[in-house]
Amino acid sequence: MRAERNWRVGLIGFGLAGAAFHAPVIAATPGLVIAAIVTSNASRREQALRAYPAARVFADAAEMFAGATDLDIVVISSPNRTHIPLALEALAAGCHVVVDKPLAASVADAVRAIDAARARKKLLTVYQNRRWDGDFLTLRQLVATGRLGRVFRFESRFTRWRPVPPTGWRMQPSPEDAGGLLFDIGTHLIDQALTLFGPVTHVYAELDRRRSGVEIDDDSFVALTHASGVRSHLWMSALDAQPGPRFRVLGDQGAYVKFGMDVQEERLRNGADPSAPDWGEEPTDLWGRLGTEGESEVVRTARGAYGEFYRLLVSALDSSGAPPVDPTDAVATLEIVDAAQRSHARRQVIGMPSR
Repeated sequence: MRAERNWRVGLIGFGLAGAAFHAPVIAATPGLVIAAIVTSNASRREQALRAYPAARVFADAAEMFAGATDLDIVVISSPNRTHIPLALEALAAGCHVVVDKPLAASVADAVRAIDAARARKKLLTVYQNRRWDGDFLTLRQLVATGRLGRVFRFESRFTRWRPVPPTGWRMQPSPEDAGGLLFDIGTHLIDQALTLFGPVTHVYAELDRRRSGVEIDDDSFVALTHASGVRSHLWMSALDAQPGPRFRVLGDQGAYVKFGMDVQEERLRNGADPSAPDWGEEPTDLWGRLGTEGESEVVRTARGAYGEFYRLLVSALDSSGAPPVDPTDAVATLEIVDAAQRSHARRQVIGMPSR
């Protein structure tokens, strides 16, 4: 389907998130044009100019807003503490806004941005790209079609082996930086659990620091009790030398067990083209199994589709429709992040207010 117009995008941040997870997907989406890129790093500036020669590259966001007045959309992939100030600035400039997850470091700031977008009648959405992981798309279909029967337990793991801590803002302990795995990987896992099984009534969390000198959580567990009765157990770790299954989902008619991470991240990191015909296809040896101990079948993993986020964004803008991710979903995720932090501090289960 042909887009009605070309929407001009300003991308703030050209580190890993901007250069790998946003720019190539935006560039591959009909109806979107990368018109401006913001990076203060000299080598990244050169990289941006090589990859997107038609874009203007600015040293900071203020320079972009002053010099690129014809932007339609601003995509924010800069450090977490800058998300809300930049989102408010972009909205004030009359732009629609995409913010990389997490939307904010606090619920109050997220609500402030949503209110500002509504007041200016602009679209605000959050880049929860892992709603379009191939294995998650597969699981959504299995749940929706009743292949598992009544689901009662959802186990989700996103773990890595990173024994040497990196440097940078993600490792900073200040609340404004929203560092640590709970704000990073955790916001993906929580969003997926909410998407599958709905609102949460109780939260329990263990947010540990395992690596020497680390001041933020790097080995964490969050347990959610959903109003539907499903229990979600979510693991995130930088110290998992032998990862368990990515998904283990139990129902009264069978289980779905899936190992290995979605292939799109690695391919984007390696510079692959997200418009390639085989994009998102997973090797057969990573496909999951559905069934029981005595009888199970291999389930082909759906093709991963990170580009669907930006395709839905264009559709929403062309038709004044709903955004690909409702920003109020990000508020629900941040409410659970806050409850998880309180649960860890108090060593107790935290009840969530009813909606």
